[in-house]
Amino acid sequence: MNYPWFSSYEEGVSHQIDLNKHSSIIDILQNAFKKYSDRPAFTNMGKSFTYAEIDNLSQKFASYLQNDLKLEKGSRVALMMPNILQYPIALFGILRAGMIAVNVNPLYTERELEHQLKDAGADAIVIFANSAHMLEKVLPQTNVKHVITTQIGDLLSFPKSLIVNFVIKNVKKMVPKYNLPNAIEYKDVLVHGDESKFKKVELTHEDIAFLQYTGGTTGVAKGAVLTHKNIIANMLQAGEWLKTAVGDERQIIITPLPLYHIFSLTANCIVFSNLGAENILITNPRDIPGFVKEMSKYKFTAITGVNTLFNALLNNEEFRNLDFSTLKLTLGGGMAVQKAVAEKWRKVTNKPLIEAYGLTETSPAACINPLNLQAYNGKIGVPIPSTTVKIIDDNEQEVAMGERGELAIQGPQVMREYWNRPEETAKVMTSDGFFKTGDIAVMDEKGFFQIVDRKKDMILVSGFNVYPNEVEDAIAGHEGILEVAAIGVPDEKSGEIVKVFVVKNDQSLTEEDVIAYARENLTGYKVPKKVEFRDELPKTNVGKILRKDLRAEELAKNS
Repeated sequence: MNYPWFSSYEEGVSHQIDLNKHSSIIDILQNAFKKYSDRPAFTNMGKSFTYAEIDNLSQKFASYLQNDLKLEKGSRVALMMPNILQYPIALFGILRAGMIAVNVNPLYTERELEHQLKDAGADAIVIFANSAHMLEKVLPQTNVKHVITTQIGDLLSFPKSLIVNFVIKNVKKMVPKYNLPNAIEYKDVLVHGDESKFKKVELTHEDIAFLQYTGGTTGVAKGAVLTHKNIIANMLQAGEWLKTAVGDERQIIITPLPLYHIFSLTANCIVFSNLGAENILITNPRDIPGFVKEMSKYKFTAITGVNTLFNALLNNEEFRNLDFSTLKLTLGGGMAVQKAVAEKWRKVTNKPLIEAYGLTETSPAACINPLNLQAYNGKIGVPIPSTTVKIIDDNEQEVAMGERGELAIQGPQVMREYWNRPEETAKVMTSDGFFKTGDIAVMDEKGFFQIVDRKKDMILVSGFNVYPNEVEDAIAGHEGILEVAAIGVPDEKSGEIVKVFVVKNDQSLTEEDVIAYARENLTGYKVPKKVEFRDELPKTNVGKILRKDLRAEELAKNS
C-alpha cells in the first residue's frame, strides 16, 4: 500500500525523493564542508572542529589509508570507539577513500569482537585504548593487518588532552594493559597523512558504505550491507521530514547515542551534518549528572535517544531545570516510546517526544510520526517518502486493515543483503521484494502503524496473544516505577503467564501495588502473575532493554 494522505499531516513533505541529487555520501559531505566551512561541526568535552577542519583532517586520514597503509577501495576498516572527535574524522576518511566502514561496539566481548572482525574480513581497525586489550586477545585469529589506537583525549586542546588521558588511564584505571607492538597512534596518522597525495575515488550508488552489524540479539551477528544509495536515500527521506521542524536556522543537536549505532550514525552524524548542524558528542551518556551538565552549556535545538535514556533524564532534577526554549525536535527510536515517558517529557520540556521507527536493515528510518504531533499516540507514524509499508501474514499475504501481522518494508533505504549470507537474506525478503522486519504491527484507518511487539517476544496465555510492549506501557505509568520489562514464563495451567521485572522509583512499592495497578489498565490474562524487583535491567549499550537475557535467566532457573 502507498499512503498519500500522510502529506496532510506534514504540509510541504514530498512524496518522493530524488536519488540523483547525490552520487555518494561523500558528495553530500563535501557540499556541507564547503557550505558550512566556518560552523562548528562536532564538539566533545569542550573542543570543537569546524566543517573546514573536519574536511582537512578526514582527507589526511583518507590519504594515510591509501598511501601509507596501501589499502584499496573496498577494504573493510573497523571503527571501535565511543562518541569522541576521532570517530567522525576516521569515518569520513574511510568513506572518502572508497573503503567500507565496519562499526564495532566498544563493549564487545572477545567472542563478539573476533566474530565481527572475521566475518567482515576487516583489513584494519581504529580502536580506542580502553578496548585495545580485547583486540590483543583476538587479533591473531583475524586478518586485520593494521591497528590504529587512540586515547579519549587525543584530539582535545593542550593541556586538557594530557590531563584527560592521564586521569582515564592512571586515576580511573579505565585502560587495561595491552600489547599491540605494531599499532599506529591516531595522532601520528593525522601528522603523516598528506592530503596533497589523496587520490579522489569515484563512488556510485552501488558501492558499499557500511557493514552495519545487527548486534546479534536474535542469534549470530550479521552484517547488513548498506550502500551509498541506501544512506543517501535515508538522508533525503529524513531531510524531507525534518525540514518542516528545523528550517534553515543553525541547529545544535545533542548526540548521546553512540555514532556506531545506525540511528545516531544516519540521523545525527549524516543527516544533521548535511544541515550544517553542530553535533554535541556525549561520550558517556550513562553518567546522567555529567550528561546534563554538558547539555546545560548549549542552546540545543534537537536531541535523539531511546526511551530508557529519556526516562533517566526526566528523573534528574538538574535536567528538569534546563532551558528548553530553543528545543525544536526530540526523536525517540531504537525501542518503543512509552506513554508515561512521552507525557512527562512534554510536561517538563513543553515539547513533544516524537517516535520514529526503523532497523539496521533499513538504514534505519522507515516510519516517523508527524513532527507537529502534540500528544502521544502510541504509534510509530507513517511511511517516509519513497517508502511502502504493508502488514503480512505467515504466507506473505497482506492482511486487512486493523488486523495484526508482520510489518514489511520496501524502499531505496532497504539493505542490499546480509554480508556473505544469502540464505539469511532470503529468509527476510518476500517474493515481491519487501523486507520482513520480524515486528508485529497493526495499521489504523488513517494509515498510522503501531508496533505491538517483536514476533519472538509474544507471550501466549491460554491461547491468547499478549504483547510485552502493551504490558510494559500500561505499568510504566505508575509513578513508583522507574523501568519495567515483561516476558512470558512457563505455567502448567496457562502455558505461559506474564512476569514483569521492575526497577523502583519508590522504595515502598510492593508486588501487590504493581499487580493492582496492572489490573486497572489491562485485561485479566495480560495482568502479570509474577513481579521481580531489580536494581537495574539488562540493556544494550544504547539502552534497549534485553528481554532475551531475562528469558534466559528464567530458563536457567527452571532447568
